[in-house]
Amino acid sequence: MDVGTTLRRARELASLSQAELATRAGTSQATISAYEGARKTPSIATVERLLAATGWRLTVDARTPPAREPSSAEMSRRGRALIAVLELAEALPTRHEAELRFPRLGAA
Repeated sequence: MDVGTTLRRARELASLSQAELATRAGTSQATISAYEGARKTPSIATVERLLAATGWRLTVDARTPPAREPSSAEMSRRGRALIAVLELAEALPTRHEAELRFPRLGAA
């Protein structure tokens, strides 16, 4: 939520100037300007009070984003990637050698 834009929209829909809203809400016009211009961030309680002065109400609606069904092309691409990973895993040795087959790095 863009607080400044929301406050400005609510104020304009209520046909109020910044000074009129400030008077109704018990604050200054400079403070309203700072909130609308995003130079200051009001608390939730202040946003509720300012919106109430315009006749609006602050509500919070928590929603879970809808599950997205992957397309058949995306499923096919993911399937190919899974097969490639499984083939790579099969190519890896399953037992470790008891001794290192390469010369050790050390001081020469």
